[in-house]
Amino acid sequence: MPDRINQSRFHPSSRLLRSARQGLLAAFAVVLVNCHTAQNDVNAQQANAQQTTAQQPPAQHTEVTPDANDSRIAWWREAKFGMFVHWGVYSVVGGQYKGQELPNSAEWMMARGKIPIAEYEQYAKQFNPVDFDADKFVGLAKQAGMKYLVITAKHHDGFAMFDSKATDYNVVDFSPFGRDIMKELAEACQKQDIKFGFYYSQAQDWHHPGGFGNSWDKSIKRVSSDQYVREKAVPEVRQLLTEYGPIGIFWWDTPRAMSEEAFNSLHSLTKLQPDVLTNDRLGEDFPGDYKTFERNIPRQAPQGKDWEVCMPISGSWGYKKSDTNFKSTRTLIRNLADIASKGGNYLLNVSPTGKGTLLPQAVERLEQIGQWMQTNGESIYGTTASPIGEPDWGRCTAKATGDGTVLYLHVFDWPQDGKLVVRGLENDVRSASLLDGGQNLSTQTVDDGILVSVPADPPDDNNSVIKLIVSGTPEVRSLLPTPGKDGVLELFADKAFIHNNEGSRDAGLREHDGIPHVGYWLDDQAWVEWEIEIRDPGVYQVSAVMSVQEAQTEFRVSVNDSQLSASVPSTGSYGRYAQRDLGTIQISKAGRKSVRVIPTPGSWQPMNLRQLTLKRVSKTDVD
Repeated sequence: MPDRINQSRFHPSSRLLRSARQGLLAAFAVVLVNCHTAQNDVNAQQANAQQTTAQQPPAQHTEVTPDANDSRIAWWREAKFGMFVHWGVYSVVGGQYKGQELPNSAEWMMARGKIPIAEYEQYAKQFNPVDFDADKFVGLAKQAGMKYLVITAKHHDGFAMFDSKATDYNVVDFSPFGRDIMKELAEACQKQDIKFGFYYSQAQDWHHPGGFGNSWDKSIKRVSSDQYVREKAVPEVRQLLTEYGPIGIFWWDTPRAMSEEAFNSLHSLTKLQPDVLTNDRLGEDFPGDYKTFERNIPRQAPQGKDWEVCMPISGSWGYKKSDTNFKSTRTLIRNLADIASKGGNYLLNVSPTGKGTLLPQAVERLEQIGQWMQTNGESIYGTTASPIGEPDWGRCTAKATGDGTVLYLHVFDWPQDGKLVVRGLENDVRSASLLDGGQNLSTQTVDDGILVSVPADPPDDNNSVIKLIVSGTPEVRSLLPTPGKDGVLELFADKAFIHNNEGSRDAGLREHDGIPHVGYWLDDQAWVEWEIEIRDPGVYQVSAVMSVQEAQTEFRVSVNDSQLSASVPSTGSYGRYAQRDLGTIQISKAGRKSVRVIPTPGSWQPMNLRQLTLKRVSKTDVD
């Protein structure tokens, strides 16, 4: 194996040893993201980061004016919907190693199987996606209504899916395929007016002796992380930003403790394409142009930031033979509407096989999303977040129209009584119609807001969109949270009012894993409160998402005069959250209520509280 780790293989001069190739295909590196958090790297690798400098000039962090940034990112805000592609050596065997299923997504098979470099290289020599057609592949993204495409140019396994000049360990020189996939995709995207982007694993590289992550192959003759950055990462990033045409997005992944010089040498390269957008995963001091959430849609959008959700269409990012857990078309369409209603973008990942095609389940869903987008695309593209909150019947997106506003009502739960209420909306309505078919709908002002009369049957079972045009900027009176049609009301920590005892150390709003909680709750005289509205009295089951480190804690949950006593054992630590059923509470009358969580003096142990949920389990008849 040492001959495979010879450092000369990673040096740009090794390129001179290759025979001249006719018809060189410049690979467009498909931006592929591993949306998993990697395990901690070995200490020896972390120490490598400080051994040498990257010999690159520090980046000059020039200030970007808001107007200039708005101009650069305008197309991305308009697009809303993109394709993410995870594709590489692991696709050859569908994430299996010696016939065994490995944990995690397929692109992690080298790490999860602790596969030595020399052995993993044999899979690279089998990578031959003979059925790949860049035009058809990009055409499918376009048909689905996607406006940009990001693909893995190099993932953590170190294999370049383009004609890398820094190493022969690439799809052109090392695989029988011998074609620059990134170049073909770049050209296809330009022809079909799809913005193109690269994913690049800048710190982790399990093949290079200076890359982070490979703690299992003991035959590696280690070099510094800076040497890896200097010899491989910097030349490859420079190549991707100079030889593949206009690049819309450069998608970094899994930052590690590299030197400042290494970070700056990589960051400075993005100036080669001044209009390129970057995400927030290069390093802590490099926030990029937008924030990325993995797999899960945030309950609330981050304030003042552009953001996206990247999510696989199935369970694994890369092609995995055993992965048949494809999300339904309904889920995918509603995810898109949910994300757009909060002002974000949806980067939906697909996983080509070793032959270079998508599985039929993925193709079917992309085609069905495309059919929905043909009719309803205007309710997604170029929209802004909902001005009416999160209605119980679905979601809402919006567009300003000069002297008015278009509200797109994404109705997931079609009203059986033909009455759809837009709660709190106080504007005059100019018109209302169905996007699918254009049928005009009547509206009227009611106590709760605007009532839209709808036909008996929804035009689309997945998501029917009503186009509601109102005068001026939306004016929405403050509304209290109330249980939805399913009887469920979720109360989150960042919406609670925290009552601290004067003179004590304050309980406050904090975060774990980006999720807010009420924490540092040491004082048994401190308590939290939410104001709600109950429309349907009855018996409500109460549960909480919380963490407790010490022995069990005791507290009360009250809804006005009704209350229950709860006793919750330790969850193991403050960082280990669990959902706990606390009991039931009787709410006998409709109206405005105060929900409180109050410690029991003498029996209280500090806890972190993320969420309180009330779920109606039986109704109370009210005269």
